[in-house]
Amino acid sequence: MKRKWTAWLLVLAMTAVMLAGCSRSDSESTAAPSGGTEQAGGNAAGDSDGPRTIVVWHSMSDDAGVLMDQFVSDFNAGAGKEMNIQVESVYQGSYSDTSTKLRTILQNEQYDQLPDVIQIDATGIVDYQNSGYAYTVDDALAADPDYDLSQIMTAPLMAWNYGGVQYGMPFPSSTTVMYYNKTLLDEAGIAQPPTTFAEIIEAAGKLPDTNADGVDLTVYAQIPNTPTLANWIGQIPGTDSDASYVVNNRNGRDGTATELVCDKEGTLKTFLTEWKKMYDAGAVANLSSGQSDMFFAGQLVFFTTSTSNLNTLLTTIDGRFELGCSYYPRVNAEANYGATIAGASMCMFNKGDEKQAQAAWEFIKYLCSPEVQADLAMGTGYFAVNTGAEELPEYQEFLEQYPQYSVGLDQLNQTSTDMVNVTVGPSTDFYLTIQDMITMMLEEDMDIDEAVEEMSAALNDLLAQYNRNNAS
Repeated sequence: MKRKWTAWLLVLAMTAVMLAGCSRSDSESTAAPSGGTEQAGGNAAGDSDGPRTIVVWHSMSDDAGVLMDQFVSDFNAGAGKEMNIQVESVYQGSYSDTSTKLRTILQNEQYDQLPDVIQIDATGIVDYQNSGYAYTVDDALAADPDYDLSQIMTAPLMAWNYGGVQYGMPFPSSTTVMYYNKTLLDEAGIAQPPTTFAEIIEAAGKLPDTNADGVDLTVYAQIPNTPTLANWIGQIPGTDSDASYVVNNRNGRDGTATELVCDKEGTLKTFLTEWKKMYDAGAVANLSSGQSDMFFAGQLVFFTTSTSNLNTLLTTIDGRFELGCSYYPRVNAEANYGATIAGASMCMFNKGDEKQAQAAWEFIKYLCSPEVQADLAMGTGYFAVNTGAEELPEYQEFLEQYPQYSVGLDQLNQTSTDMVNVTVGPSTDFYLTIQDMITMMLEEDMDIDEAVEEMSAALNDLLAQYNRNNAS
């Protein structure tokens, strides 16, 4: 086993070297971009005779994409027209696609190609922080002190706060809950959905092997990855906080993550032990894709996914079975309830024109307004992060009509603010390595202690390689 992983780690090391260069030194990152006030795809920022055009990169697709187009159109026709600001939005594909494009621009020092606003998730935040062109929310508030940031929900806002700096505004924001086929549970005599891994095993013993169509029934399906590991390890109370962490510096929030801490603190072993029990009992299938189709077809009982999928779930199921919703399952009975905030943030760039950056801030404020947030929530299932949305009658009616949506909000209120997602430089490799090594542990029936040791070595090697290659 050790020899096999030694070879595998060499491959990872070569990959990390190829990905080097994402961060630059302070002196490099503050160099003025060529064509400083010329905006990609828009007017010159200094043009006072026409509307100031800001370019926005986003990853909103499907129902959220339709809404995003509407938000841009409404802004351009209303508030934007009044302020002489026009938005040009560009769909860049997935968040990882956007992060890759951002990284390429920064590596090639093509700063004039940066947008004014970029929507990024955890895969892109490190590159944004190190870009040297970040126009943070703190910067925007310094120029706009009348804006009341307290109207934005604390947990989604803090998801984009690193080292005390508010880098972006949450848009969109969600968390992970457990949806379930309540009809199947009722037929099996299960009155309440499980809340722990052990209770999922117990429910598996009561559920039939096949559904009404004679198709094999899968109880639960998942391959843990970086976000899910942050959730399950984060549920375990820490020594000095209500949450435990995967990597040091509070999951990379208070400084660059340089090593795992879950291996030393025993939380990784706790999680892997309980997860393997589920797998050995046949209560969880080692699958990383296809769960949604299985759930829609009545072949999967428990389905953990984002609250943002609520509308899609209700529409696709279309009454074929009753959709239940409960809190994200806990590792064990001693763990806290909760899951980290997911979604993305809207972040701004300042490429040498303060007024251009302030114009970008006006659009972000619009996106975070009560009305826009309520429309986004009702059209998708994402949270309305502006507390003012709760006062809108149509939003109140929505919550009454779809009680499943309130489950995510209730869980958010019970989730410790100490629980945060993982931010590491080699985000993609880190994610895939966790999946690969947990799969190997299960399929090769590895000893838990050996699995912890192997996973620790692989992930620490990724962090060391990345940080060494991107040292300032």
